[in-house]
Amino acid sequence: MPVRELGPQARETADLLLFETVVRIHRAGEGAPYTGLKPAGLSFGPVIPLAEKAIDDNSIDRLGDYLTDVLRDELRHRLDAVHKLDSQRQRSLADERRYVEAMLDFQVYSHRLYEAMRATDHHETLAHSHAG
Repeated sequence: MPVRELGPQARETADLLLFETVVRIHRAGEGAPYTGLKPAGLSFGPVIPLAEKAIDDNSIDRLGDYLTDVLRDELRHRLDAVHKLDSQRQRSLADERRYVEAMLDFQVYSHRLYEAMRATDHHETLAHSHAG
Protein backbone atom coordinates (compact mmCIF):
# COMPACT_ATOMS: atom_id res chain seq x y z
CA MET A 1 0.00 0.00 0.00
CA PRO A 2 2.76 2.53 0.74
CA VAL A 3 4.25 1.99 -2.73
CA ARG A 4 0.92 2.88 -4.35
CA GLU A 5 1.18 6.35 -2.82
CA LEU A 6 4.47 7.12 -4.59
CA GLY A 7 2.72 8.13 -7.79
CA PRO A 8 0.70 6.83 -10.74
CA GLN A 9 3.46 4.59 -12.15
CA ALA A 10 4.23 3.11 -8.74
CA ARG A 11 0.50 2.50 -8.16
CA GLU A 12 0.18 0.75 -11.51
CA THR A 13 3.26 -1.41 -10.83
CA ALA A 14 2.12 -2.32 -7.30
CA ASP A 15 -1.35 -3.23 -8.57
CA LEU A 16 0.10 -5.36 -11.36
CA LEU A 17 2.34 -7.24 -8.93
CA LEU A 18 -0.61 -7.85 -6.60
CA PHE A 19 -2.81 -9.17 -9.41
CA GLU A 20 -0.02 -11.39 -10.73
CA THR A 21 0.56 -12.84 -7.27
CA VAL A 22 -3.13 -13.55 -6.74
CA VAL A 23 -3.43 -15.28 -10.12
CA ARG A 24 -0.23 -17.29 -9.53
CA ILE A 25 -1.54 -18.54 -6.17
CA HIS A 26 -4.92 -19.36 -7.68
CA ARG A 27 -3.38 -21.26 -10.61
CA ALA A 28 -1.00 -23.13 -8.27
CA GLY A 29 -4.01 -24.18 -6.18
CA GLU A 30 -5.56 -25.62 -9.34
CA GLY A 31 -2.34 -27.42 -10.21
CA ALA A 32 -2.15 -25.34 -13.39
CA PRO A 33 0.77 -23.31 -14.70
CA TYR A 34 0.78 -19.52 -14.51
CA THR A 35 0.67 -18.17 -18.05
CA GLY A 36 0.43 -14.47 -17.27
CA LEU A 37 -2.41 -12.03 -16.82
CA LYS A 38 -4.94 -11.92 -19.62
CA PRO A 39 -6.43 -8.67 -20.90
CA ALA A 40 -9.92 -7.83 -19.70
CA GLY A 41 -12.75 -8.66 -22.03
CA LEU A 42 -11.47 -12.01 -23.31
CA SER A 43 -14.26 -14.43 -24.10
CA PHE A 44 -14.80 -17.35 -21.76
CA GLY A 45 -16.85 -19.07 -24.43
CA PRO A 46 -20.51 -19.97 -24.08
CA VAL A 47 -20.41 -22.20 -20.99
CA ILE A 48 -19.48 -19.71 -18.24
CA PRO A 49 -22.31 -17.30 -19.12
CA LEU A 50 -24.74 -20.25 -19.28
CA ALA A 51 -23.49 -21.49 -15.90
CA GLU A 52 -23.91 -18.01 -14.43
CA LYS A 53 -27.44 -17.83 -15.84
CA ALA A 54 -28.21 -21.27 -14.37
CA ILE A 55 -27.14 -19.99 -10.95
CA ASP A 56 -29.22 -16.82 -11.32
CA ASP A 57 -32.29 -18.72 -12.54
CA ASN A 58 -31.77 -21.81 -10.37
CA SER A 59 -32.26 -23.85 -13.54
CA ILE A 60 -29.90 -26.15 -15.43
CA ASP A 61 -32.15 -26.44 -18.50
CA ARG A 62 -30.27 -24.17 -20.95
CA LEU A 63 -26.83 -25.19 -19.70
CA GLY A 64 -27.74 -28.87 -19.71
CA ASP A 65 -29.22 -28.68 -23.21
CA TYR A 66 -26.14 -26.88 -24.56
CA LEU A 67 -23.65 -29.29 -22.96
CA THR A 68 -25.68 -32.30 -24.08
CA ASP A 69 -25.69 -31.05 -27.68
CA VAL A 70 -21.93 -30.43 -27.63
CA LEU A 71 -21.30 -33.84 -26.06
CA ARG A 72 -23.44 -35.65 -28.63
CA ASP A 73 -21.72 -33.80 -31.50
CA GLU A 74 -18.24 -34.65 -30.16
CA LEU A 75 -19.09 -38.31 -29.51
CA ARG A 76 -20.71 -38.68 -32.94
CA HIS A 77 -17.72 -37.06 -34.68
CA ARG A 78 -15.23 -39.33 -32.90
CA LEU A 79 -17.29 -42.49 -33.38
CA ASP A 80 -17.76 -41.71 -37.07
CA ALA A 81 -13.97 -41.41 -37.39
CA VAL A 82 -13.54 -44.83 -35.74
CA HIS A 83 -16.03 -46.46 -38.12
CA LYS A 84 -14.57 -44.80 -41.20
CA LEU A 85 -11.09 -46.01 -40.26
CA ASP A 86 -12.45 -49.47 -39.40
CA SER A 87 -13.56 -49.92 -43.00
CA GLN A 88 -10.04 -49.01 -44.23
CA ARG A 89 -7.91 -50.79 -41.64
CA GLN A 90 -7.22 -53.93 -43.68
CA ARG A 91 -5.32 -51.97 -46.35
CA SER A 92 -2.07 -51.46 -44.46
CA LEU A 93 -0.36 -51.45 -41.10
CA ALA A 94 -0.51 -47.63 -41.11
CA ASP A 95 -4.31 -47.78 -41.62
CA GLU A 96 -4.58 -50.28 -38.77
CA ARG A 97 -2.60 -47.94 -36.52
CA ARG A 98 -4.85 -45.00 -37.42
CA TYR A 99 -7.89 -47.12 -36.55
CA VAL A 100 -6.43 -48.18 -33.19
CA GLU A 101 -5.49 -44.56 -32.36
CA ALA A 102 -9.01 -43.37 -33.17
CA MET A 103 -10.58 -46.21 -31.18
CA LEU A 104 -8.38 -45.49 -28.16
CA ASP A 105 -9.02 -41.75 -28.52
CA PHE A 106 -12.77 -42.41 -28.39
CA GLN A 107 -12.43 -44.62 -25.32
CA VAL A 108 -10.06 -42.31 -23.44
CA TYR A 109 -12.13 -39.23 -24.34
CA SER A 110 -15.24 -40.96 -22.98
CA HIS A 111 -13.44 -41.99 -19.81
CA ARG A 112 -12.09 -38.48 -19.18
CA LEU A 113 -15.54 -37.02 -19.68
CA TYR A 114 -16.89 -39.45 -17.11
CA GLU A 115 -14.12 -38.52 -14.64
CA ALA A 116 -14.80 -34.81 -15.16
CA MET A 117 -18.52 -35.33 -14.58
CA ARG A 118 -17.87 -37.26 -11.38
CA ALA A 119 -15.25 -34.84 -9.96
CA THR A 120 -16.28 -33.15 -6.74
CA ASP A 121 -14.75 -29.76 -7.57
CA HIS A 122 -12.64 -28.03 -10.22
CA HIS A 123 -9.44 -28.67 -8.27
CA GLU A 124 -10.01 -32.44 -8.45
CA THR A 125 -10.80 -32.27 -12.17
CA LEU A 126 -7.57 -30.37 -12.88
CA ALA A 127 -5.53 -32.74 -10.73
CA HIS A 128 -6.85 -35.70 -12.74
CA SER A 129 -6.15 -34.04 -16.07
CA HIS A 130 -2.54 -33.24 -15.10
CA ALA A 131 -1.87 -36.70 -13.64
CA GLY A 132 -2.19 -38.65 -16.85
